[in-house]
Order: sequence, then C-alpha cells, then structure tokens
Amino acid sequence: MFRRKLTALDYHNPGGFDCTDESQFRNCIVWLEDQKIRHYKIEDRGNLRNIPSPDWPKAYQKYLQDVNCPFGAEQRQEAMDWLLGLAVRYEYGDNVEKYKNCQPLEASSNSKAVDPLVNLDSNSPDFKAGVTALANILKIQRHDDYLVMLKAIRILIQERLSPEAISKASQSREGVPVALDKHILGFDTGDATLNEAAQILRLLHIEELRELQTRINEAIVAVQAIIADPKTDHRLGKVGR
Repeated sequence: MFRRKLTALDYHNPGGFDCTDESQFRNCIVWLEDQKIRHYKIEDRGNLRNIPSPDWPKAYQKYLQDVNCPFGAEQRQEAMDWLLGLAVRYEYGDNVEKYKNCQPLEASSNSKAVDPLVNLDSNSPDFKAGVTALANILKIQRHDDYLVMLKAIRILIQERLSPEAISKASQSREGVPVALDKHILGFDTGDATLNEAAQILRLLHIEELRELQTRINEAIVAVQAIIADPKTDHRLGKVGR
C-alpha cells in the first residue's frame, strides 16, 4: 500500500514494510520525523524516539496533532499515508532543483488517451485511504461504499469549489428586511417559534421559485429568438422557412 511513497523517500525496506507490525510502524514514524518531516527540534523528539515506552501511543497522538494530521492514532493506515504524503512534499521542497530538471516520460505516439478511472481499483487500500482523507477534509460523512463517497466528493467540488461556484458565492447579495407578521402562514403549529420557522421556510421557497421562473423566462426568450426569425421566400410568395 505504501511501497511507492516509501520508495520515493528512499526507505530501506519499502517492499517489506508492514503497517500492522507495531515495531515496524513505530520505527517508520520515527524515521519519517528524523529524516524527512523534521517538525520537532532534535531535543524535542525524545518521547517519539522512545519506541518501547508504554507512553509512545500518547506521544504519537500528540505528534499527529502537532503536524495537523486530519486522522487520529486509531486510523493507522490513513494517518501513515498522510504522513508519507507530507514527507514527500517536504522531500520535493528540499530538492526542488533536483526534481525540477526531471524529464517526464514521453507517451507513445500510437497511444490513445486513457481515462484514469477505467482501471481504478475501488478495493485498493491506497484508493480507500485517499477517498477517506478527502472525505475528512471536506467534512463528508463516511459510507461503506467508497465509490459512493467519491461521487459525493465530486458533487461537492463541482457545486461548491469550482471556479464558477466560488465566483458566485463571492458576489455580495444584499437582503431586504421582511416583516414576518405581515405574511400569513395559512396554518398554525401551536408553537410561535415553529410558526416563525415555517414562515421563513415558505419565504425561502418562494425566493427559489422566483429564481426558477426567471431561468425559465430566460430559456423561453432564447428559444423565441431562434424560432421567431422567419425567412421570406419571394419565389413562393409567402413568409416561412
């Protein structure tokens, strides 16, 4: 699961690393901090380096919090994958000139563009860890089906984080004060607070309907602009297409 990132970081045994092995796991965390991440000063790494200590889990949890990891100690694979990604970013930052001159692999002239999702393995631990990390960052509730989570992430990004959505959200919209007592609800819930909430929901719904009607009117105008432009055929002596 972690072989590619460990290889990129020149870890001594990327192929044989077992995240479920407590000794290997702890040693790898210490190696990442000592060699790649270096978040703590050397003199502050004592608790994390004390691998046999029964208090090591507490030191590890604190370390995750200090580096702003979105995962807790109980989410071992996700946290390890995140730390490896952080280490890779730092490794690149420390050796920008070295990696900047790397030449990308040239694609074969006969090769066709391939959808990267075609060969996606939804059961891959890498895939699950990546989707879980995105879901946690975007505050999306977890689901047993990781493809469903990925679809939810795509919808949220398209609707909330696309350039168009960000531009629309940044536009200031000035509201107009509304006196709720001047709007008749039409029914009574028996609770004044609920009545006000229902009035607000109704007004919001009306606003949405107005926006929908505006879009329908714009569509009608666009269609009329196309069909209401008759061509005159003098040979037939009539107006029409």
